[in-house]
Amino acid sequence: MDDEPVLLGLVIDEHTLSLEELACACGVNTDWLHQRLNAGLFSCCTGEGADPRFSSPELHRVRRILAIERDFDANPELAAFVVDLIEELQKLRPQP
Repeated sequence: MDDEPVLLGLVIDEHTLSLEELACACGVNTDWLHQRLNAGLFSCCTGEGADPRFSSPELHRVRRILAIERDFDANPELAAFVVDLIEELQKLRPQP
């Protein structure tokens, strides 16, 4: 069993996260996020430039990209492409 503390939380759709908050929520540094943001692998919902803000869907996307990069040793572009495919499949599946 892993003894590291697990951070759980809920992002409410009306609130957004700063770049630093997003990095903390994903367990990465801001440089990791800047590289992928500048490459267009995810986007901010508001506040271009110095104060980007991120909503719940972006948090979910970044966490998926991170998991694919880590679990499959994938490069960032491939990880984002896989996440694109997953998101498309979810849109196409009928909702119960």
